Amino acid sequence: MWHRVAPDLTKRFTVVATDLRGYGSSGAPPSTPDHAPYSMREIARDQIEVMDALGYDKFSTVGHDRGGRCAYRMALDHAEAILRLAVLDVVPTGDVFSRADKDFSLGFWVWSFLAAPEPIPEELVAGAPDSSSTTCSTRGLKYLVPFRMKSAPSTSPSSGTGIRSTRYARNIALRRHSTHQHDEDDRGTRRIASPVLALWSHSGALADWYDPLEIWRSWADDVQGGPIPAGHFLPEEAPEETTRHLLEFLG
Repeated sequence: MWHRVAPDLTKRFTVVATDLRGYGSSGAPPSTPDHAPYSMREIARDQIEVMDALGYDKFSTVGHDRGGRCAYRMALDHAEAILRLAVLDVVPTGDVFSRADKDFSLGFWVWSFLAAPEPIPEELVAGAPDSSSTTCSTRGLKYLVPFRMKSAPSTSPSSGTGIRSTRYARNIALRRHSTHQHDEDDRGTRRIASPVLALWSHSGALADWYDPLEIWRSWADDVQGGPIPAGHFLPEEAPEETTRHLLEFLG
């Protein structure tokens, strides 16, 4: 997803891009009944260890959606390592669940479904992975593949047709929400020390349901950002504006 942004960032920065644990084509170590090995706390620790192995004890981090959840967890659990934090089209998981209402329950029902105790989500997703990745709500998962195919021009390198949309469809069925408990444990007791850039789709759920800056300012003192005229996949749909915001923020 970052293929139209990362090259410009490399002109000024060293860029390290990873698949998160269990995402994309990354390894999937054994889990436990509470899915703790796949909590954002553990996934964030993976990223810190990767950067340490590469010789970076301090760095800025940028994440979209699940990557954003990993990124802000890094900033909370490993504040000494994170210089700047950019989160794209996401608000903290704890806030999402604490503000859930009828619209959220119907529109993002997949959140509750994937957060349910095993084995129900695993058995249903494994039993019909193609259906699971394409029949969720249009404000949840359903929009992912059709949205990519509709919103990206067929002549664009990021066209939703072909291998990229296939990868999105394949990988989305593998995702499972960890609980929001870590966020709730930190609420009011731990804050993000680094500057925060929050960007979001001007037409997506965040714009409809939340004031993203107000939410992020409840977690950090230095917050900036705003909406971008694109759908959910900001780096692919609005690469120039996304890159501009990131370069200005990262310095």
